[in-house]
Amino acid sequence: MQHRIAVIGGDGIGPEIVREGCRVLDAAGERFGFDLEFTEFEIGADRYLETGVLLTEDDLSDLGKYRAIYFGAIGDDRVRPGILEKGILLALRFHFDQYVNLRPIKLLSGVSTPLAEKGPADIDFVVVRENTEDFYVGIGGRRTKGRGHDELEVLRSLYSVKFGLDIESDAEELAYQIGVVTREGSRRVMEYAFDLAERREKKVSSVDKANVLSDVYGLWRDVFSEVAAAHPSVTTDFSFVDAITMWFVKNPEWFDVVVTPNMFGDIITDLGAMIQGGLGLAPGGNINPRGTSMFEPIHGSAPKYRGQNVANPIATIWAGALLLDSLGEHEAASAVVGAIERSIADGVVTRDMGGSASTSDVGDHIVRLLGGRG
Repeated sequence: MQHRIAVIGGDGIGPEIVREGCRVLDAAGERFGFDLEFTEFEIGADRYLETGVLLTEDDLSDLGKYRAIYFGAIGDDRVRPGILEKGILLALRFHFDQYVNLRPIKLLSGVSTPLAEKGPADIDFVVVRENTEDFYVGIGGRRTKGRGHDELEVLRSLYSVKFGLDIESDAEELAYQIGVVTREGSRRVMEYAFDLAERREKKVSSVDKANVLSDVYGLWRDVFSEVAAAHPSVTTDFSFVDAITMWFVKNPEWFDVVVTPNMFGDIITDLGAMIQGGLGLAPGGNINPRGTSMFEPIHGSAPKYRGQNVANPIATIWAGALLLDSLGEHEAASAVVGAIERSIADGVVTRDMGGSASTSDVGDHIVRLLGGRG
């Protein structure tokens, strides 16, 4: 069987860590009897600086022919922050309706965690983050006296009641952001979370802030209760977002599948990354179960290390395992994670993990552990 994969190396260390990831996936394919065809897309800072182009309609059309995109990193010191991230990464997530952000929080054997007396048996859960709604829909703005937006008409009466002020005469400057949660957007990501829990430990924990932001997250909680009723074999619980940060640190063993709105998921998954050993060990998937999905490490592009062969490729290789799993190659995906763990046990790690191996050394070793030629 053959799988076609689109590859976007991106910026900084992105191309070199994705290169090692592709080598590892090829080795997994050789071992488990499937072929991979990689097609590279030159999308990123270099093209933007040369042409002013972020993404074209042709890019999107061509990428849409693939079930999976393997993504390196985005961001460049020569470009103002936010331009590449919004114009490429977020644009891809929204265009392909990648409504699930999947983040495994798993402490591998041989990796230290900052949590005292916790080990791999205690830290092994998955965060399912809604990826297209909430405060990231882009509705908002800033307003100074005499210059405003139509949306402020909706806020004028609220501002008056809350502060006793008139926006037009009293507010020197005002910034606002509007969060949007829909029933359908909530339902579909929760269904994904419950389906995942059915294959794991049959427990789903919901995150919200319904005690204060009662409209948007009240709807989220209502939908969660409805979806839970359709999955009676799955145990459920609720946590406010401030509480779950405490429980992640104190009792990570309580969690199996955590489902969360977009903004809260963005925050708690970085906490999760630290308790599993750091950003160099944290992969992510942006998933549309019936369309084009994208898999990436969650760390940045680290432009100052570009081309030095020192970047840690493990998060990218692990993201490749998520990619294989999404294509139905479950045994190969598990083998890749196992090979990562054995590489760590062998001490073949980059300097951020206390080792001396180069980026390509780590890739070579993991390829050999899978039975390929490093």
